[in-house]
Amino acid sequence: MTSRAAATRYARALFDVALREGSLEKAQDDLQQFADLVSRHDVLSHTFANPAIPAAKKRGVVKALLDRAGGITPVVGKLILLLADRDRLVLLPEVALAYRARLLDHQKVIRGDVTTAIPIAADKVRALEQGLGQATGRRVVLEPRVDPAIIGGVITRIGSTVYDGSVTTQLQKMKEALTESAQ
Repeated sequence: MTSRAAATRYARALFDVALREGSLEKAQDDLQQFADLVSRHDVLSHTFANPAIPAAKKRGVVKALLDRAGGITPVVGKLILLLADRDRLVLLPEVALAYRARLLDHQKVIRGDVTTAIPIAADKVRALEQGLGQATGRRVVLEPRVDPAIIGGVITRIGSTVYDGSVTTQLQKMKEALTESAQ
């Protein structure tokens, strides 16, 4: 089984339990914070990824971190300890990503990005989100990006769908049309 598949299975199990307990968002926050803590500290990351270090020692480190952190949802704490017991702590970032994707899907939220040549105003991003939300029947959350190479216009990506209204693309289409008519 690939690490992505394993991470997805752990995330699904966590989601199911958190759903029953009514702590979906809290579980997301706790899981992401712990994953961020590990990724920010190279020593922790290397320790958890090192197969030469026994799983029992890793579990001890995780237990100490969880005790010190306090306030972590019990189901998240159990999952992290389970990952330590099975020497699968390297999956933590992927589990956090898979859990977040599952939570957003449950909440009927689609994430995407909007690229413009210059920074776009927040009210225009909200207007785009509302329009795309009406078109998709889901809540859309867009991440604004700036890429001067598109010259002007907007490129919006939602999942695998791309709405490209950039000047660069329009110029490319005109070039192709002129090239074809010249032949």
